[in-house]
This record gives sequence, structure tokens and C-alpha cells, in this order.
Amino acid sequence: ATAVLVLVSALERRWGVHFAMGGTGRLVSGLVGLIERQGGRIRHGAEVDRILVENGRACGVRLAGGETIPADIVVSNADAAATYRQLLPAAARRRWTDRKVGRMRQSMSLFVWYFGTDRTYPEVPHHTILLGPRYRELLAEIFGARALPADFSLYLHRPTATDQSLAPSGCDAFYVLAPVANLDAPIDWTRAAEPYRQAIAAELERTVLPGLGAALVTSRVTTPLDFAADFLAEKGAAFGPEPVLTQCAWFRPHNRSEDVDGLYLVGAGTHPGAGLPGVLSSARILDRVVPHADALVR
Repeated sequence: ATAVLVLVSALERRWGVHFAMGGTGRLVSGLVGLIERQGGRIRHGAEVDRILVENGRACGVRLAGGETIPADIVVSNADAAATYRQLLPAAARRRWTDRKVGRMRQSMSLFVWYFGTDRTYPEVPHHTILLGPRYRELLAEIFGARALPADFSLYLHRPTATDQSLAPSGCDAFYVLAPVANLDAPIDWTRAAEPYRQAIAAELERTVLPGLGAALVTSRVTTPLDFAADFLAEKGAAFGPEPVLTQCAWFRPHNRSEDVDGLYLVGAGTHPGAGLPGVLSSARILDRVVPHADALVR
């Protein structure tokens, strides 16, 4: 990653790291409430099969069931690569062709284990980084050899350290994530996921969560396969295009599509980039780039 990302730690150090009480779901419900108060409607389980384009302009979407929904503008929060390669016809794309999208370097992926315990760990803070025995060698295996290392560095999240409403009384909620290679790596996650989870659990029990095995009451894992299937993430990448200099900020797919008028992109794969602050900022940007209703060309 380019060294400009050092700004992230500088900003966090100066202004702190913020947490939404109630978790990320409260951010979602807040946005839903805002949309509904403005007369909008949320539809669940309505998979978009195609963004419709007429005379070079987005004019609506077609759902997987065949229903078409006309629109003056279309905003896609799908992965940028999926938006261009899967949702738009090739004839509508001049810049983001299949070849160009395919040549983009995608970021690493993540192995995420969500779990809960029937006891609390008050000595464990909200955020913990557990560095493994290697650093450069670990990165070389993830990005170079594209293998699943035997060791790992971990980020452990204990939101109940800040918000006890996220678990029943006397319990704790966690997730732990490990950086792993994206689906370019020949890793069979249908076989590797559970042994990898067990290895991480053993390391957590050895270091910061004694008695974890006996205290575990709920468990769920997310692998690169889930990032690809659930979020249409190209190669199961967790952060969209890899943030090398030529794929950072302005060099990412723009919020206003360069190929189709009336199409706008938000999310980790577009400007300004991945991470919750970046993703929310991409939505705020639309307030400046989307024309007002009276300026729309129908």
C-alpha cells in the first residue's frame, strides 16, 4: 500500500476511533430511517440482474425475476468490478472493459470468525492486535506465494467492552480476523476453514482468552468464498482494488461512472476507498455529484 495511508493512523491518533452504540446495524437502521422519512422504499431480496442503459444513460434496473424498475439515476453499491462486468452490457462500457477490470490488482481477503462466550473477559479491550512470530515473511506468503500460512497475525474485536447490550448479561461478543490471500490462491476453503478456525481459537486461548473452548456458545466464519458469493467481491477481495498508488483515491473507479451517464458508484471499490469511514464517505460524495431533480435529463 502507498505510504499516504499513514494518514489513517495519524487521523485516528488525533481524533480517536469512533464506535456506533448498537454496532454497525445501528448505522444501517439510521440510513434506512433517513431514506424512508424522505419517501424512499427499501426492497429486500430483490436481486438486480442488469442495469438498463438507453442512449448511453442509465434508465433503471432489471431484477432477476424479470421485473424492470425505471429510474432517472442508478446508484450501485455492488463491488465496482461486479457493477461493470456483471451488471452492465459490454456495449455500454468504453473505459471499464472486461480486460481493464480483469487487469486490476485486487486486495487481500479476510478470514473472519464471529463468536460469543458465556463468560466475560473484562481485561480484554475493545481493539486488540496480536502480532504473530513473523511480519514480512507472513506478508510475502499472503501476497507472493498466495499460500495459507501456518501462523497468523490477528485483530480481535470485543465490542462488548464498550457496548454491553451486544451480548446477554454475563456474556461477551467477539470477532477475530486474519488477513489471507484472495481467491487467486489455490486454497480450498471448504476444507481449510474449520482447521484454520481451530488454530486461531487455540492461539486466542493460549494468549488472551483463557478457557475459550469451554466458554464458546456461538460461532460463525466468513471466508473469501463468502466475500465473493455474498458481496460479489472480485476474487473474494475484502477491500476492493489493492491500494497501490495507481489504484488509490482518484485512480479508483469514480463515483460518477465514466462510462454511463446517470450511473453512480459507492462502496469500498470506488473513491475514496475501503473501510467504514471510506464507504460512508463515498455515499456522502453523492450529495455533490448527483444533480438535483430539476436538472435530470429523462
